[in-house]
Order: sequence, then structure tokens, then C-alpha cells
Amino acid sequence: MQTISSKSVMHNNQRWWAIDFEYNSKLIADLKKLPGTKWSKTFNSWLVKPTPQNKKKVREIFGLPAVEETPVLKECERLKSWMQSRRYSDSTVKTYTEALKTFLTYYKSKAVAEITNDDIIDFNNKYILANNFSSSYQNQVVNAIKLYFKVIQNTAINIDLVHRPKREKLLPNVLSKEEVKAILQAPGNLKHKTMLSLIYGCGLRRSELLNLKLQDVDSKRKLLIIRQAKGKKDRIAPLSEKIIEMLREYYKLYKPQQWLFEGQNKNEQYSEKSLENVLKQSLAKTKITKPVSLHWLRHSYATHLLEAGTDLRYIQELLGHKSSKTTEIYTHVSTKNIQNIKSPFDDLGL
Repeated sequence: MQTISSKSVMHNNQRWWAIDFEYNSKLIADLKKLPGTKWSKTFNSWLVKPTPQNKKKVREIFGLPAVEETPVLKECERLKSWMQSRRYSDSTVKTYTEALKTFLTYYKSKAVAEITNDDIIDFNNKYILANNFSSSYQNQVVNAIKLYFKVIQNTAINIDLVHRPKREKLLPNVLSKEEVKAILQAPGNLKHKTMLSLIYGCGLRRSELLNLKLQDVDSKRKLLIIRQAKGKKDRIAPLSEKIIEMLREYYKLYKPQQWLFEGQNKNEQYSEKSLENVLKQSLAKTKITKPVSLHWLRHSYATHLLEAGTDLRYIQELLGHKSSKTTEIYTHVSTKNIQNIKSPFDDLGL
């Protein structure tokens, strides 16, 4: 029996199965018969559309035993289908269905119609809290449970009594301007430098950068158009003249055709994993030992704007925050006024 490995990946803004196995011309020929199947140099794997039909065919091609769909998977598919019909983002659909799968698997010996509010409390205490999972994860599970029982099931659950946990009030991680400069100067590759510079220079999320297309850069108006970001909202961000010049140099050298930042193949979207590796390689060239993530650059952008005197309302618009409360957290890490406060310790004369 052929040994294969598979994983879920994002390619051209769509989710695929990346299937890897030892070279076999017959298996490849059979695999290519599946609609939309193609080879990806970026993932060094065959990409297959993740449909139930394809999943069944793949198992047949590789001689793997058929897998019966369990009640848990059926319920997750029902929620997935409902969310997709309402145009929820792929990431939200995946997060909710995985969370629901965890919850229903915990109660797999119990009929869904018999699950009550007390069971949810019991799950929180004996599974989430017992395993020290974060309140953020708990919140995801609760959101999935509430949506599932509200739109799919008609059971003894009282949706209004299912409460979300209190979120930890964590401060955003912020880099100094000197640290940001060191990170942005580190890449020897122009594409890598341009990507990191755009994330910081426009306060972008990782997905927002990867989803940019050529027409989203308005160099005449010095604007970047971020389309259908979190919450399916469009927004704009100002582009500095220096970044515009960097983008022009990048375009002349790489000549992207569809996505602003493409992978090794033309018209292929740059992958999230590759972008994370770009930051990892840049950090390795600096003396920064902090566990920096790409989102730290976005946090730093917002904080540096605030310290430069930019009104909080504008920062909210630039970041695409729905609530001003989300943006206000940067006031807690800004050093603009805090550094001017004199400690009473200095007056002790010690």
C-alpha cells in the first residue's frame, strides 16, 4: 500500500488538499483525472480540491479503506454548508467547524438533542480549563456552539444562557522604531524587504498582504486599497513615497501578473508559510531575540502612529477596526506621555 501524507493549504485564495507521495506514474495519471487537480512547486505536492467526492476518489486511488462519515462529521458539514451559503470567510468556517467537532466529539456517546446548557459548563470545566486552553480558544468554541444550536438544531440548549468567557486583557506586542528598522533592513531579497515594509508601513494583517493585487496599488493618489479584509470590509491606507519607489523597483524586477506578491510560479499566490519564513530569516540576521510575529509589525505601526500624534479615530480606520475599543488598547503601550511622568522615587534623595 502506497504511503501518502496530506494537509490543508491555501492556494490562490482557495483551500486545497496538498497530497505528497512517492513517485508513481499510474497514481499520478489517476489523480490528474480528478477535476481541478494540479501540481504545485510551492508546496511540492499535488493539489486536490477538498470535496467529499474527491476525498472518496483519493482513498480509492491509493487503496485506502473507506471511512464512514460519523454523526459528528455530518453535523460539522451541516454547519459548514450553512456558513458557506452565508459567505463566511474560509478561515472562520474552518475555525468554527473544528471547534464544533471538538465539542461534539467530547459528547459523542450522547445524542445531540440531549445536550443541555449544563453539558456546556461541564465541557468548559473538564476539558478547556482542565487542559489550560486559552480564553480565546474557549470563546471560539462557545461561538461555534451558539451558532450551531441556533441555526442547525432545535434542542434543550438555551442560547441566551451560553455566555462567552471574559477575555484576557493582554497588551499588544510592540517593537521600537530601531528594531523595526533592523528587521526591514535585514532581507537581501527585494521581494522579502518589500513585503515586510508594506506590513509595517500600512499596518496590514498577513492575509491582507497576500491578497493584494496589482490594481490595489494607487501610486498617483499614494494609497493602498485593502479589499474584503476582516469582516468583509474594504479600506484604504496611505502609501509613503519611499514604499512606492520600492514597489516600482520590485515590479521592474519581478513583474508579477495577478497577485502583487506571487510564489515561484506566475499567477500563484505567495504562501503564508513562506511569508513567515521571510520574517524568521530576517530576525536571524538581527540581534533581536524577542518572539516576533508578523502581527507585531502591525501593532508597532499603530503604536508609532499614536506616538506621532495621529488621532485615534484615524488609526481605527487605518487598521479596519469595527470598534474604537479595539484601537484604544494602543494607548496602554504608547510611551509618548508615560515617559514624561516623573517617578516619586526620584524625589527621595537616595
